[in-house]
Amino acid sequence: MVRMLRRIGLLSTVMIVTLAATAHASTRFYVNIGVPAPVVVAPVPVAPVVVAPVPPPAPYPPVWQPAYYVWTGYGYRRMPGAWVRPPYAGAAWVPGRWVARPRGSVWVQGYWRR
Repeated sequence: MVRMLRRIGLLSTVMIVTLAATAHASTRFYVNIGVPAPVVVAPVPVAPVVVAPVPPPAPYPPVWQPAYYVWTGYGYRRMPGAWVRPPYAGAAWVPGRWVARPRGSVWVQGYWRR
């Protein structure tokens, strides 16, 4: 595209200089540059929106279980927090914690309690 524009510019400059040198009072020249080719842009397909049905009311409300760590055999892995339903009515989540021991700290996992 740039090369073509340079050629058009050079050609028009040469024509102007040539015609100016040999111009008469009635001499005219025109440079017609065509309309650019149309650009067709395909529409982006729209994915259908699927609305999940409303779940039935829970017998007891969900509880926020904060992030906690789990031993994998190679090291501790952080599990993200989530809203969870308690395993039974009146259950409370006790988050995991580090406990100091004589040979170093140990991670005690969280658990449900009444």
